[in-house]
Amino acid sequence: MTSYVGLDVSLAETSVRVLGADGKVRYEGKVRSLPNELVACIQRHADDAERVAIETGQTSALLFRAMEAANLPVVCIETRHAHKVLSARQNKTDRNDAKGLAELVRVGWYKEAWVRGASAQAIRSLLLARRMLMVTRRTLENTLRGAVKRFGLIITKTAGKTFKGRAVAAMELDPAYAAFAAPILVVLETVAEQIRTYERQLQAVIRGNATLSRLMTVPGVGYLSALAFYSTIEDPARFKRSDDVGPYLGLTPRTHQSGEVDWSGRITKTGDSMTRAYLFEAATVILTRVTKPTPLREWGLRLKERSGMKKAQVAVARKLAVMMHAIWTDGTEFEWRAAG
Repeated sequence: MTSYVGLDVSLAETSVRVLGADGKVRYEGKVRSLPNELVACIQRHADDAERVAIETGQTSALLFRAMEAANLPVVCIETRHAHKVLSARQNKTDRNDAKGLAELVRVGWYKEAWVRGASAQAIRSLLLARRMLMVTRRTLENTLRGAVKRFGLIITKTAGKTFKGRAVAAMELDPAYAAFAAPILVVLETVAEQIRTYERQLQAVIRGNATLSRLMTVPGVGYLSALAFYSTIEDPARFKRSDDVGPYLGLTPRTHQSGEVDWSGRITKTGDSMTRAYLFEAATVILTRVTKPTPLREWGLRLKERSGMKKAQVAVARKLAVMMHAIWTDGTEFEWRAAG
């Protein structure tokens, strides 16, 4: 006998459906969303499981690794893909979703998502935490900038690194502004210090890692871009060709073809948005700041003249993704003359 298991996971409970090879329900029930209890349930009711399906989500990585360690044939299905199928049902319930996932893996009509390992997830968490604090710092600085103008203390431009000193000087002129700004400045200093703490931890990951050091030989790619790419791709062998990395990161145009209709639109923006943003920043650096000649930059500048800056940035970002994957796979470094 062969069985297929669908798990509709929520934070508290998980709906479990076990289907036989003929599609008939062999077991259905609910289990607490704890790795050991889910593993025990599957081993008890589906010891002949051919596939165990879960969707991508907040706890999917934890559950996936636990089932993988228990030698269960678990697959993680992309939520977007599963949603298209499950939404076709008239009634949406946890029971029906679990059954739908089991049916997807039974017929083989699913797209498996990559689940990060523990080390890649740790890097990713540090990057996200730093990014969150960067947004917080920008919000606090913009609040101070707006207030100092409302109080009429500074009416000129407030952009630049010198603003903090000007804000402190403004506090001496107006006690009301000082009462408003002093607590924000304290928080701002604390946030800046914690950002530096995260950056030191991320830089420590770089040291001693040959792959990350080679990725950073690419112009415009700093340690943050290299770490984002490294933690997103994780295993370069899962891509048959380096050219497949661009579509995976959502850096290729969306296409629609039906009958006589055939058009290409904006990029798909699938995959990891943070890695895509870092690659976009690296492409901007190559096009605007790098002065050393390289075929990649020259190609990007020609595209800029023909199609505009935005399209050139996206195209160079896509080339960077392909190039970084090739460097990772081949064990080489960036070559200024050959890159293009």
